[in-house]
Amino acid sequence: MEFPEPVRDLPPDEADPWRFHDCVTKYENAWIAVTESAVTRPDGRPGIYGVVHYANRAVAVVPIDEQGCTWLVGQYRPTVGCYSWEVPEGGVPRGEDLAEGARRELLEETGLTASTYELVSRTNLSNSVTDEEGLVFVATGLSLGEAAPEGTEQLRVLRMRVDDVMELIDGGEITDGFTVIAMAAADRWRRRLGLGQSVPPVPSQP
Repeated sequence: MEFPEPVRDLPPDEADPWRFHDCVTKYENAWIAVTESAVTRPDGRPGIYGVVHYANRAVAVVPIDEQGCTWLVGQYRPTVGCYSWEVPEGGVPRGEDLAEGARRELLEETGLTASTYELVSRTNLSNSVTDEEGLVFVATGLSLGEAAPEGTEQLRVLRMRVDDVMELIDGGEITDGFTVIAMAAADRWRRRLGLGQSVPPVPSQP
């Protein structure tokens, strides 16, 4: 699946109403840069606009097996101060193939490899303050191996039915935005193909 480029050229009555002037980098590391620009707002008044720029593109991978099950990874997220269950996700450098990045993240976090990676969604994450782009892959034809998470990741891995994951999302128990987007896209993909419908529950893994 391929997506067209986002619409950049708009009719005059829909042109960008913001005017950006001086831009200063306030903070930068290997992953993000935070800039602040002096702007003229749409109402004509002066203001400032801060943007978080990401060095990498974000990929999320939803592995789905023949039983209609997927794998989640759990970890503590210091930014929100709580434990979070998420789909396998990570950053892909600009020069790296997206599918290869998806393959790497899935293997590192779950130990899974897949015969097929299909791009099913593209999204801008929190587009009022960041230019981060998120790409969602569905992985099928799965084989289980050894996970090798990074030193910053202390992960638990859980296999569950896609339907059960969607119920946790609906109930507000899974709140990671990229996971919600990825699971919605993967569930539409699965239902369109009629995969894993009406399968019995599976025991969870610790």
